[in-house]
Amino acid sequence: MTISTADFVALEQRVQVLTDRAEITGLIDGYLISLDTVPRDGGRFDDAWARRYFTPDVRITSPVGEHEGIDGLAESEQLTMGKFERTQHVGANYLIDLDGDRAAVRWNALMTHVHLASTQQARGEEPGGHFDVGGTFTGEAVRTSDGWRLRSLEVRAVWTNGRGPLVLTPKAEETLRDLAGGA
Repeated sequence: MTISTADFVALEQRVQVLTDRAEITGLIDGYLISLDTVPRDGGRFDDAWARRYFTPDVRITSPVGEHEGIDGLAESEQLTMGKFERTQHVGANYLIDLDGDRAAVRWNALMTHVHLASTQQARGEEPGGHFDVGGTFTGEAVRTSDGWRLRSLEVRAVWTNGRGPLVLTPKAEETLRDLAGGA
C-alpha cells in the first residue's frame, strides 16, 4: 500500500495533535501530583519545581490570591501547602484547545486538604479533619524549548466543604463568604 504525500502530512499533523495533547495532560497531571508529593516526600517547592510547570511570565489567580512571574512562586506555594498535613488534588475532564504553540486549557478538580494537627488542636477537634474544594482550573499552556509550560492559570472554587485553615488571606476569606452565600 502506498500512502500519498497529502495523506502522510495529514497523518503527521494528527500525530502531532495527539502528542501535544498527551504532553499537556502530562504537564497538568504532574503539576497536580506535585502539590501533594513535593512537601510530603521531604522536599520543598523550589525554583526547579516552578520552572518545570510554569513560564517565567506566569500569572496565577486563585482563591488564595494572585501571583505574577516565576520569582517567588515556589515560596508562595510552600506557604500555602504548608498550612495542611497532606493534600490530594485530582483533575478530570481536560479540555485542551490547541492553536499551534499555544493551548487554552480547562479542567475540573477535587482538592482535599487535611488539616495540621495543630489546627485541629486549636479548634478543639480530633486530628484528621479536612477542608474540601471542588473547582475549575483554566489557563493557557505554551510550547517552550523545554516543553509545554503553563503561562496563566486561574483556579476557581465552585464549592467547599469543611473549614479552611486557621489563617486565610483576605481574598480566601472573601471567596469562602461568597460560596457560603454572603453569610
